[in-house]
Amino acid sequence: MKRIGFSTGALALNDFCLALRMLRQTQCDAVELSALRQAELEPLIEAADSFDLRQFASISFHAPSKIDTAFERRAVELLDRAAAKQWTIVVHPDAITDYSLWEHYGELLAIENMDKRKPIGRYLSELIPLFERLPDASFCFDIGHARQIDPSMAEAGSILREFQTRLKLLHISEVNTESKHDPLTLSAVLAFKKVTHLIPDNLSVIIESRVTEDQIPDEIEAVLDLFQTSERKLLAGD
Repeated sequence: MKRIGFSTGALALNDFCLALRMLRQTQCDAVELSALRQAELEPLIEAADSFDLRQFASISFHAPSKIDTAFERRAVELLDRAAAKQWTIVVHPDAITDYSLWEHYGELLAIENMDKRKPIGRYLSELIPLFERLPDASFCFDIGHARQIDPSMAEAGSILREFQTRLKLLHISEVNTESKHDPLTLSAVLAFKKVTHLIPDNLSVIIESRVTEDQIPDEIEAVLDLFQTSERKLLAGD
């Protein structure tokens, strides 16, 4: 059975404490601590030691989506504290300038496929060279990004087949034309079903849909329905 939870940034932008309080009202067993903006990284790392995360069997940490070159070494030093807890570190490939700074994470580093805004990491042909430079890294598959890049989901299928042995984490949401993460729609679910057979049963799933607290159970339900899981009522807190 998949471990399912939310990104803190999806639930409460720049208020990780509020997001965690929301998740404590559910049976979610996965969480992603999100520092998508560079200025959020140090406060979140500093606060992380005080969090009660016993509810979560799977914990990941999303590095800033943009990292200034001058800040990159400091960012890695801060992220080392998350890695010391054995948390998976999700990184956008275009945030990396000096690959040598990131090599020591090994499989704890999960490279994420990108949306249309980014210059690299969108297609299989762009992802392969990244893993050649970070051969021990794992893979975070953002299924919403992949659909935005290719609505037919053919590219998604190619990416999943190539990196299935590296696949460590799934990000899921509807990604709109402005690259914002929205709640799942029927059209997104139907598209995603074309490749769900390529996603392992034991994968951790992080929902990135921007939802309110009262929408959390419905979004969990939609994700569980997508994977035809029989445990939907337990995880949604029903």
